[in-house]
Amino acid sequence: MAQIDLRKKLSILADAAKYDASCASSGTSKRDSVGGKGVGSTEGMGICHAYTPDGRCVSLLKILLTNFCIYDCVYCINRASSNVPRARFSVDEVVELTLNFYKRNYIEGLFLSSGIIRSGDYTMEQLVLVARKLRTEHDFRGYIHLKLIPEADPRLVEEAGLYADRLSANIELPRDEALARLAPQKSVAVIKKAMSQVRLGVEAAKPGKRDRVKPPKFAPAGQSTQLIIGADGAPDTEIIDRSASLYGGYGLRRVYYSAFSPIPDSSSALPVSKPPLMREHRLYQADWLMRFYGFAPKEIGEATTDGMLDLAIDPKLAWALNRREQFPVDVNTASREMLLRVPGLGVKSVDRMVSVRRYRTLRLEDVARLCRGIDKVRPFIVTLDWTPGGLTDAVDLGARIAPDPAPVQLSLF
Repeated sequence: MAQIDLRKKLSILADAAKYDASCASSGTSKRDSVGGKGVGSTEGMGICHAYTPDGRCVSLLKILLTNFCIYDCVYCINRASSNVPRARFSVDEVVELTLNFYKRNYIEGLFLSSGIIRSGDYTMEQLVLVARKLRTEHDFRGYIHLKLIPEADPRLVEEAGLYADRLSANIELPRDEALARLAPQKSVAVIKKAMSQVRLGVEAAKPGKRDRVKPPKFAPAGQSTQLIIGADGAPDTEIIDRSASLYGGYGLRRVYYSAFSPIPDSSSALPVSKPPLMREHRLYQADWLMRFYGFAPKEIGEATTDGMLDLAIDPKLAWALNRREQFPVDVNTASREMLLRVPGLGVKSVDRMVSVRRYRTLRLEDVARLCRGIDKVRPFIVTLDWTPGGLTDAVDLGARIAPDPAPVQLSLF
């Protein structure tokens, strides 16, 4: 095979990596470059932008080590039978790119995945070697996210956790039978075993109150996974249930949702068209309700039609419209848990209200100052100077609140 220059490799392997959504850099511990020592800090073509929980935008070099793959997963653009340009970085090339991009202030970290080459063990060895060289030879203290090869030797997974801030193994599809059918060389049991090992490693790295010597860090930013939406026919309620079980069973930091995108020369087993990107957005909103607002999957499913979230309105508003008997709520007396269920009120807004109402009785204008917009909130609350009357039970309330026309979510690609 003819030699490919580094720029061409970067073009091919950055494009091949774009389908993996699980690349946020949130939740890691600091690796500051104190006193001019070390390269990079997690605080401070192939570049992806991710957002941390506090709203900061961080840039990552997001690439594959190679898009050669011995697996033939039907839904994957890099499958063995796919007719796409192929390329492969050497370990030193990835190290060099990461350091050079950082020194030019292009990136703050690295997201590295790979197709399976030779075997799972060999591929994982190469990924770990990149991280080890960055950390030990170049004292790189930026963020590193490594994609796990689940079938690799557990010792390699353990070593990966010592050098990477975050690890991830994609569960890929909501239904186990779909993974067995569309990716026969992958095993749900093997993927879950790797995720269990990461969870145990993360928990073991937490120092106890009486520990004099802290255990070595292990994937301090935890682990994440990705679910492809619309490739296997699973409804939203099934996807939400799967996510809830993954959060509870493996202590995941995030489940990412990626709308299936049709690929060239695809199998007849796959859908002809892609699902609406708004469906992906609604699943993220439902995920947020489970993680931060105290909603159970069953509650979110109450307001669905045939198991599918409403694309016209967000799932929190859909739930409130379905449970109108619980509204309006008095913002001066309602519990924090109930305030979190009011459409239009976020976690920060609710916490501010709970704090402020200790010193004064809240009026509608106070609520308006404490939240982003009062129009969605007004029908569901009572304040000292406001009651919604019959507005809460209005038949067309959803249409009044929901934007018209519905917003269009643009493709990232």
